[in-house]
Amino acid sequence: MDDHKLRVFCTVAETKSFSKASEIIRLTQPAVSLQIQALEEIYGTRLFNRSGCIITLTPPGEVLYKYAKEINTLYTAAEKELGEFTGQVKGVVTIGASSTIGNYVLPAVIAEFRKKYLKITMHLVTANTKNIVDYLNAGGIDIALVEGEVKKQKLVVEKLIPDEMVLIMHPLHPWAKKSNVSIFDVAKEPFIFREEGSGTRQMIEKYLIKHGISPQSIKIIFVMGSTESIKSAVEEGLGVSIVSKWAVKKEIRYGTLKTASFKEDRFIRDFSLLYRKAKDTSFTLDKFLTFLKKYPFDRQLTS
Repeated sequence: MDDHKLRVFCTVAETKSFSKASEIIRLTQPAVSLQIQALEEIYGTRLFNRSGCIITLTPPGEVLYKYAKEINTLYTAAEKELGEFTGQVKGVVTIGASSTIGNYVLPAVIAEFRKKYLKITMHLVTANTKNIVDYLNAGGIDIALVEGEVKKQKLVVEKLIPDEMVLIMHPLHPWAKKSNVSIFDVAKEPFIFREEGSGTRQMIEKYLIKHGISPQSIKIIFVMGSTESIKSAVEEGLGVSIVSKWAVKKEIRYGTLKTASFKEDRFIRDFSLLYRKAKDTSFTLDKFLTFLKKYPFDRQLTS
């Protein structure tokens, strides 16, 4: 059997979406459809019921899914055992990361890892925390790095590094020369927020509630889908926001944004590493996990 077709099939089955599967597997949607069509022609039966936006497995599809999962597990086990036997480290690692980690932390990590293991291809999928966890549960990515709280489900969840959240403002803002600002004052200021499902938004709301402030009471003037757009809006003087310190390294260096911590207490969250049980990890993925857990992240913030 074609393991690539089976991987495409399993991803569609688990995401219940051709478009989501295409994003995870990094194929166009028509290419995903062709892979499924080829399997249906091989077995002479429909594998999916397609009713509008709803996609479900047919009875034959359920049978194939059961065996496809077993076959994919055996492929992983074989690759792992052969890799340990030969010592060759090659293959593909697909990482899912929430936006802060994917945009500001992982590029340097991946670059250093690739210098050590030239035969490994790295794929990076960036989305908000909720979507990344969904992708990992669906088997579309090998590991996930996210901010915000995550229910363990059937995953291994480990804290990777702490992350400080800071207030950002225009260099001419009245608070620009302050090293810390009260969260109660921030709640009265025009505020730029991330979208629902964002790990950053989740943690800001939790911090507000911790200090007795309802998230609905703050003066939200914009809701934006990326940290980059938030930074641009703050640079234009449209309001203030709260972002990861990782996200504003360059702006702090060049003076285009100012930051402050909070009078009440430091706002710290964790970046978490998520992956499936050890038996589901490949030899190549094990190498990346070992590298990641030993990586000196502090060096990036001080460089």
